[in-house]
Amino acid sequence: MHLTMVGTGYVGLVTGVCFANSGNDVICLDVDPDKIKKLEADICPIYEPGLTDLMIKNRQAGRLTYTLDKKHAYQGAEMIFICVGTPSDDKGHTDMTFIDEAADDIGHVIKELGPDAKPKIIVVKSTVPVGTTFRVRDRIKEIVGDIPFHVADNPEFLKEGDAVTDFNKPDRVVVGVESDEVGETFRDLYDPFVRNGHPIFVMDVLSAEMVKYAANNFLATKISFINEMANLCEAYGANINRVREGMCSDSRIGHAFLHPGLGYGGSCFPKDTLACIMMGDKAGVTTQVSNAVHGTNERQRNLFFNKILNHFGGESGLQGKKIAFWGLAFKPRTDDIRKAPALTLVRKALGHGATCTGFDPVAADNVRKEMGDTIAIIDDMYECAKDADALVISTDWAEFKSPDFDRLASVMKGKVIFDGRNLYRRQHLGELGFHYYSVGRSLVKPV
Repeated sequence: MHLTMVGTGYVGLVTGVCFANSGNDVICLDVDPDKIKKLEADICPIYEPGLTDLMIKNRQAGRLTYTLDKKHAYQGAEMIFICVGTPSDDKGHTDMTFIDEAADDIGHVIKELGPDAKPKIIVVKSTVPVGTTFRVRDRIKEIVGDIPFHVADNPEFLKEGDAVTDFNKPDRVVVGVESDEVGETFRDLYDPFVRNGHPIFVMDVLSAEMVKYAANNFLATKISFINEMANLCEAYGANINRVREGMCSDSRIGHAFLHPGLGYGGSCFPKDTLACIMMGDKAGVTTQVSNAVHGTNERQRNLFFNKILNHFGGESGLQGKKIAFWGLAFKPRTDDIRKAPALTLVRKALGHGATCTGFDPVAADNVRKEMGDTIAIIDDMYECAKDADALVISTDWAEFKSPDFDRLASVMKGKVIFDGRNLYRRQHLGELGFHYYSVGRSLVKPV
């Protein structure tokens, strides 16, 4: 099939590359000349394992091209996937500017092609408030009149760091359509990806839009719940690791997303939880659970930072201290720093007079752009900790899980670790002479 991706961000690029890799002809459209220039030079604008190799393979095979030309991108496309950004404010209100612009541009091309052209399928792939696909339909219809076209919603379920695998071997594919004919087109398109027996759910448009929000909100709920349990464990001297083992062995509960830590970050969980709250407010529906999930997540970072403050004697105790941070991305295997817990903690430490250093395997450049010279980005994890009064573990990259503790102790000024990911055995850290703080477990002091 001839497909066009509108937007070459995280969703659009992964989707386009994977569709091309299954034999489709894909055009990736963007309005950023620098990004298109890099893509044409096989430079991936995001860090996603395996994606660059597939980009190169499919561009060389002629199945994947990049363009700034909207007319060229839309004219020959059978399906057009809108994958543009939908940023939201801190109350969950979504900025629809890029969605509306894409709809208008597509409408003008459909009008120019005229009523004799094969009807195009316009697919909203971006995560959008319920009703947005019909908003796109209505905007296009205002431009094209009676010229036929179709709309559909096809939410993405890609985990950053595993997006290529998630796309190629999805747990499920969800599609919202208005006709059986369009549903069958999606079945043909996704058939190569569901030969593992996993389902394609073809449903109404509004339900498909809601599926993404419901799924992400539930996963965010699990994260906030386990963090609340961790805080109770600390208060009563229990160990959240042991509690988690006993709780998650129940087949009705499972282990996924029940890891205590610093709370969720990234672009999806914060935005989608707030969007559910916003949609509830708009419709007059009380969303007590969603509000509690969001509030718990915000408090979790504050509670963890208070451990740092209390260790150093309160509000003025960080003045002149050096705090090192291992991990700056919101999760491992990505360079995404949006809503990253680490940056929240860094800003709080800076606000209390500390100096901060940071190390991250892939997110360093993004942090430099975001934070400037307020934090010193170091390219070696041990050099980052040199002369530090404390070390904060804020992202659970693999290289942080078994460090050389003797070397770490020799370079640090103070032997204090604040572990926001519960990477280490408590007794071992005490034996090595560290003060060791974690989440949902009691403080360990040097033996």
